[in-house]
Amino acid sequence: MLFLATLVIFTPIATVLFVLIQRGLPEIRWEFLTQMPRMGMRQGGIFPAIVGTFYLVIGTVAIAMPVGIATAIYLSEYAKETRLKRLIEIAIVNLAGVPSVVYGLFGMGLFVLFLHFGSSILSGALTLAMMSLPVIITSSREALSSVPYSFREASLALGATRWQTVKHAVLPHALPGILTGTVLTIARAAGETAPILFTVAAFYLPKLPHSIFDQCMALPYHLYVITTQVPNVRISLQYGTALVLVGLVLGINLIAVLIRAHIRSQKKW
Repeated sequence: MLFLATLVIFTPIATVLFVLIQRGLPEIRWEFLTQMPRMGMRQGGIFPAIVGTFYLVIGTVAIAMPVGIATAIYLSEYAKETRLKRLIEIAIVNLAGVPSVVYGLFGMGLFVLFLHFGSSILSGALTLAMMSLPVIITSSREALSSVPYSFREASLALGATRWQTVKHAVLPHALPGILTGTVLTIARAAGETAPILFTVAAFYLPKLPHSIFDQCMALPYHLYVITTQVPNVRISLQYGTALVLVGLVLGINLIAVLIRAHIRSQKKW
């Protein structure tokens, strides 16, 4: 029964990948990956969408990772068990379940309109970071909690401060779990459409952005546009774009697995 349950999960995933590869692989050429779109996105490549997605991912990591890990360290190692802490923990868990379109609307109201960042890479990265924070905080706290408490006791007994204990006795052992949770969350953010739809994504912009206050194309929204809004687009172009997006997400997940395996191989316990 467990094996059949595994097949139920694996079969649709394998089917989707097979269809994407079969129909999209003929479109994957160097020109497709490095050229600007032409003729209303019916010809040319997807280079601006790839670069825009890359910028958004980098911005999301730069904002969400330090804030999320710092919050997890505070809640796990410093904060006392009070009603306020429990309220914050409940709020974080609830925020992890908020639909991405709600984050998009909130990001548009806060970053685009109220703070006057406009529809820009900065607004999109801040919105994706805000959406990623609950999962990063939760996964980082779980990783920190998995480190045996005896490590902390031994460090404190040798005269180390609380921060020295966290830095040298806790974080190195929690790092695989923290990095894995963070990278997997960023991979999910890279494939989101709703948040960038309201804050950064351009319908058709055959040029590269020059600053964080510029709009950009992004693979998820570009795929939505060429499949629903632009007529007479080759089916192979649509599947090729989807294959690039799936390959990007799978590549980020693979990086997370390799990093975790490398760091865990160096553990002594």
